[in-house]
Amino acid sequence: MENEVKLTKLASCAGCGAKVGAGTLCNLLEGFQTHYDERLLVGYDKSDDASVYQVSEELAIVQTTDFFPPIVDNPFMYGQIAATNALSDVYAMGGEPRLALNIMCIPEKMDKDTVQEILRGGYAKAYEAGAIITGGHTIHGAEPIYGLAVTGFVQPDKVWTNSGARAGDVLILTKPLGVGILTTAAKAELVEQALLEKLYVQMSTLNKYAHDVLVHYSVHACTDVTGFALLGHSLEMAQGSGVTVHIKAQNVPYHQEAYEMAEMGFIPAGAYRNRDFAEAGVNVVGDVARALQDICYDPQTSGGLLCAVPEAEAAACLAELRAVAADAAVIGYVTEQLEQPIYLEA
Repeated sequence: MENEVKLTKLASCAGCGAKVGAGTLCNLLEGFQTHYDERLLVGYDKSDDASVYQVSEELAIVQTTDFFPPIVDNPFMYGQIAATNALSDVYAMGGEPRLALNIMCIPEKMDKDTVQEILRGGYAKAYEAGAIITGGHTIHGAEPIYGLAVTGFVQPDKVWTNSGARAGDVLILTKPLGVGILTTAAKAELVEQALLEKLYVQMSTLNKYAHDVLVHYSVHACTDVTGFALLGHSLEMAQGSGVTVHIKAQNVPYHQEAYEMAEMGFIPAGAYRNRDFAEAGVNVVGDVARALQDICYDPQTSGGLLCAVPEAEAAACLAELRAVAADAAVIGYVTEQLEQPIYLEA
């Protein structure tokens, strides 16, 4: 369906590029009093992807919410990408989504057909994930916003967090980087439609399929790479785990066109926020081109899973992952804590 008003023209930011910077978020969340509950296995104090609350010995619930302005003009695809991104946090915790609620903001310029197409895209991805959308909340506002609040289930002893990485682990990333840079360049009409379609497919691909492979391996830590970029999310993993993460820059999967656009200066504002947050904890070792560094700070919308698995299991895990995520790659390793939490190595 062709909508008369381009959705991306109604928003000042796009996708996860609209996310508040990690440093700002830490400051905003300081000092709040919360109740202690031993059944809360993961809370917001852990900088993790979702909260986890134990209901019984066999069941814990995973709760998360995510929403953002349009990153594409096609309303159905926008709904798919936003829902995929929201569902991802449950997969990153080792869980399976079961229930969801729509979150939506509608500007006056959006017609009924466009709204329904966005919702239809969200319902399609929830259905694919095996989750049920049971309602939601919709308001009027200046910019379009869509996303989901999601509840998933996981066994309490099977929860993945971003703080369990161990020395000797291997790091695997399941989707290529560069989405933020390329969607920024697309606003200047410098990205071919064929590549944009490829990005849309990538962003609307559920992390369910990578999750379904990883549950058969010893995942020590996991997170999805979204608004805080590879280096921002890796920093949270390193600091939360009390280890040092080594990323081999030449092994990081990314869209080659993103490198070219980064060299031309098409860097989203979110990448600068991510650099401000993480750069002090990143030691660049050797000649890592500035454009490649920018890609590692680039905010991703509906990015892949970053997981730490034992070295002995890494080869078999990667081989299985590539059957469902062709660009999956081993991008680094974990050591005992060194002077810096992150080493970005040429």
